[in-house]
Amino acid sequence: MLIGYMRVSTDSDRQSTDLQRDALINAGIDERHIFEDKASGTKDDRVGLAQALEYVKSGDTLVVWKLDRLGRSLQHLIEIVSELKSKDVGFKSLTEGMDTSIPSGELLFHVFGALAQFERSLIKERVNAGLAAARKRGRIGGRPRAIPKEKMEVILEALNNGMSKAAVCRTFEVKRSTLIDTLKRIEQNHD
Repeated sequence: MLIGYMRVSTDSDRQSTDLQRDALINAGIDERHIFEDKASGTKDDRVGLAQALEYVKSGDTLVVWKLDRLGRSLQHLIEIVSELKSKDVGFKSLTEGMDTSIPSGELLFHVFGALAQFERSLIKERVNAGLAAARKRGRIGGRPRAIPKEKMEVILEALNNGMSKAAVCRTFEVKRSTLIDTLKRIEQNHD
């Protein structure tokens, strides 16, 4: 059975699912088997997509008008199509002519997967190069310390002189969980 999914970014009058609906119906999908969302593609919370993924069963094919209507990103698209494949459900995109139930569509899907992996590798490489360059210049990225170094030295001295953690938290206006986490981190670095 063919199952359709369509999405527009907003619920306004400017965007309509008419074009997508007509294309899906012309592709042989019963209008009762079309799921839709009116939400940005970047949103995780797409009820229509969740319903479509829950509705499909082995032997079905999920059909979209265009690839960008399904996934938030190339990686997300690959995750959805992989999930469909694990359920023995095909995937078809009308505009791009991709159909994972035929060998050429399966090949195209694998090429997309390789491109997504390549993209992730390039991003990781650029991030690491940027961090290395920043470290060379004396800049260390990341989250700022919860307790500044000078303040922590005074806190450690107070603890070593017998002050309780509760008293340290009150005196130095530090949350107990922050103090404990910082002390654990210091202890791990000394091991």
